[in-house]
Amino acid sequence: QIVESGGGFVQSGGSLRLSCSASGVMFPIHDMGWHRHVPGKQRELVAAFAYRTKTPQYADFAAGRFTISRAKAADTIFLDMSDLQPEDTAVYYCNIRGWSEADDYFGQGIQVTVSS
Repeated sequence: QIVESGGGFVQSGGSLRLSCSASGVMFPIHDMGWHRHVPGKQRELVAAFAYRTKTPQYADFAAGRFTISRAKAADTIFLDMSDLQPEDTAVYYCNIRGWSEADDYFGQGIQVTVSS
């Protein structure tokens, strides 16, 4: 089960924190991360956190503004977003991936709306 929280409405330049917790995971986790879907566009990677190397990966638009982190001893990740802009308005999806291509799951998504 994937549970997302923290979305909402914020003004341009504001900040939000997204949280994602996974439970009942029955496979070794390769990474957890966030993707987003803007209407009219394909879903895209925002950031991911690799379990083995403990390193983050960011999309170009997220680097420098967003920070992904993982809670200790838990399958919980956070996405701290700052300097949000209207183009960041999207549904954000938590993603958990295993080492097999078959182990690739998304949460239901959470709306983030940034007003100008």
